[in-house]
Amino acid sequence: MYEPAHIQTAQSSSPVEVNKVLRNTYMLLGLTLAFSALMAGLSMALGIGRGFGLIMSLAAMALIWFVLPKTANSSAGLGVVFAFTGLIGAGLGPVINHYLSFTNGSAIISQALGGTALVFLTLSAYTLTSRKNFSFMGGFIAVGIIAMLVIMAFLIIASLLGYQFSGLSLAFSAGVILLMSAIILYQTSEIIHGGETNYILATTSLYLSIVNIFTSLLNLLGVTSNE
Repeated sequence: MYEPAHIQTAQSSSPVEVNKVLRNTYMLLGLTLAFSALMAGLSMALGIGRGFGLIMSLAAMALIWFVLPKTANSSAGLGVVFAFTGLIGAGLGPVINHYLSFTNGSAIISQALGGTALVFLTLSAYTLTSRKNFSFMGGFIAVGIIAMLVIMAFLIIASLLGYQFSGLSLAFSAGVILLMSAIILYQTSEIIHGGETNYILATTSLYLSIVNIFTSLLNLLGVTSNE
């Protein structure tokens, strides 16, 4: 699971500023997703191994935690975001290749992509049309992220020791989908209510939510395919 970098509380902004942040966020989100897809395709074509893919994902998280906070308010932040999303995309290449090796691999990838798009578009549309304020979810999300990180660490350590907890792994993936869905609601609400005025940070949060939903759906669909 890739961890969102920030949770913040609402402030006030003018409608013009809100619309500008919203427009820039979705524009940058579309560009970064396209760039990630391109890098994932390149990674798949080159046959990059999962070990190297993990290293690129860790490098991406280092960028978001240690570099982006210092550059988010400048044009350099855009370069950091594209570097980060490019690394994440390249890191996903080996994962996608793994699922494509399944008998029904193409169907699994298509279903995961479709499910991710459906979740994101539905939640975004609901928040934008209802104008509901989800700022109350900030505390729940913070606790949820900590809980998911603890479970993820446990699963990784158990796997290294030769233990497998398939039921817990499935529950973890389902939990991540629910948590990331909450973050989409929260982040979109923060934008339209003036709580988030930095479109680079907003894009990063939504991007991570989308990627986490996609990878979690891949895990769920892959396990249920009995391969």
